[in-house]
Amino acid sequence: MTETNKAIIIGGGIAGKLAARVLSDKFKEVIILEKDQKSMDPTPRKGARQGEHLHALLHAGQYGMEELFPGITEKFYSSGAIKINSTMDLSWYHHGGWKLRYDGGYTTTLQTRPHLEYHIEQYIEQIPNITSKYQVTVKNFLYQTDESRINGVEIQLPNKKTEQIYADLIVDTSGATSLTSTWLHKKGITIPQEKVEIGLTYVSQKFNLPEDPKRDWKIKLIYPNPPQEKVGGTISKVEGDQYIVTMIGYLNAISEKEIIKKDDGFLELAKKLPKLDIYHELLHATPLTNPSIYRVPQIKWKRIDKVKAFPSGLLLMGDTICRIDPVFGQGMSIAVLEALALQKILQEQKGSLQETITAFHNKVAKIIAPIWKMVITEDFRYPDIIGKKPIELKIQQWYAKQIYLLSTEKRDIYDHFIKVMNLVEPISFLMKPRILGSVLRLRRIFVK
Repeated sequence: MTETNKAIIIGGGIAGKLAARVLSDKFKEVIILEKDQKSMDPTPRKGARQGEHLHALLHAGQYGMEELFPGITEKFYSSGAIKINSTMDLSWYHHGGWKLRYDGGYTTTLQTRPHLEYHIEQYIEQIPNITSKYQVTVKNFLYQTDESRINGVEIQLPNKKTEQIYADLIVDTSGATSLTSTWLHKKGITIPQEKVEIGLTYVSQKFNLPEDPKRDWKIKLIYPNPPQEKVGGTISKVEGDQYIVTMIGYLNAISEKEIIKKDDGFLELAKKLPKLDIYHELLHATPLTNPSIYRVPQIKWKRIDKVKAFPSGLLLMGDTICRIDPVFGQGMSIAVLEALALQKILQEQKGSLQETITAFHNKVAKIIAPIWKMVITEDFRYPDIIGKKPIELKIQQWYAKQIYLLSTEKRDIYDHFIKVMNLVEPISFLMKPRILGSVLRLRRIFVK
C-alpha cells in the first residue's frame, strides 16, 4: 500500500494512541479527536470512567508496548511503576486454592491506568505528523453515497461551532458506545453480535498501607469460586507507594447504595471475599480516595468481519469492536495486539486501502476469538448469566478447572497456564499430550 495523506482517529484513549503510533508510519498526517481535555499529569480522565480502577498489561501487551514505544517500560519504572516477579510477587487465590509461588523468570508492571496512558501520550507528542485535538465531539460521519465510502467527520469544537474534516481513513476507537453502531443502524446495516449479560460491578479505592515486614507480595488476587461465590477482590501496589483495592461482583452481587451510604461500606464488602486477607489489610489502611464504582452490564463482540456492506474508509479497533470482561485484564493487551497486527498488515499489504481495512478486521476476529472463548468459559460458570453458550462449554469448563487446581501443586502446568493467561501462547498450548495426560492421570476425573 502506498503512503496516503490523512487518517483521523476518533478517541484518544489507549487504543486510539496505539492506532496513531502505527498509522504515523504510513500516513502523512494523523489527527486524534478526543472529547476530554488534555491531561497535564497522570490523573483519571472523565471519558475513561474505568480509569480509577485496577488495570494490568499482560505479558503480550507489555512486550508489544515496548515494541511500539521502545524504552517506555523503563520510563514506567523510573516514574514510579512497580516491577514485580510475576509468579513470586503475586499471591493468587483461584477456584478454591492458592497458586504456586516461585521464580519463573517473568516480570509484570504494576501501575495505574492514568500513569500508563500519560506516558504513551508523551511518546505520541514526539511524533511530528500526529496532531491531537481536545474537547472535540464527533457528531457525524461524512458519507460519499455513490461510493459507499466514509471520507471524513463532522466535529463540534469547544466553542460549539461545527467543522468538517476530510481524510482517507477514519479509525473509530471511541469504545463500546461509539458513533459507528448508531450510524450503521440508521443506514440499515446490521452488525452480528455476540453478547453475554454478566451484571459486573467494579468498586475501587486507593489506600496507604502501614509497613509490614510479613507482607511478601506486591499484588494479591482473591478470585471467587463460581457458582457459589460471586464477589472477588484484588489489592495491588502502584506508583507513589500506594495501593489500589478493586472489588468485583458478578450478577449485581454488589449493592452500590450500600457502598455509597455506609462509611465502612467498602470494608464491609471486603468481608464478603472468599478469603479475608484484603479485609485484614484494610483494617489499618488509610483511605486516599472515595470508592469509585463502574458497571459492566454486558460484554459484547461486534462481528465487523461478518458485515458484507461495511462502508469503505472506516476501520474499528479496541472496545469499539469488543468489550471483554475486564476481570481478566485482557482489554489493553488486546488493543496492543491489534495495533501490532495493523502495523504488520500496513507493511505487507500490496492492495488498496480498503483491502487493508478488510484484512485487518479479519485478523482482529482471529485475535479475539480464542480470548472471547476463554472468557465466556469462565463467565458461564454462573448459571444465571445470559448469553449463547458454546456446545462444548461443559468440557471446556471441566478441563480448565483441572488446570486451575493443578496450578496449585504442579509448577510446569502453572507455567503453561501463565503463558496462555498472558496471551503469549494460544489456548491449545494447554492441550499438549503431556499436559492432557497429567490432567487425566492426576485428577482421575472423566467427563460425564
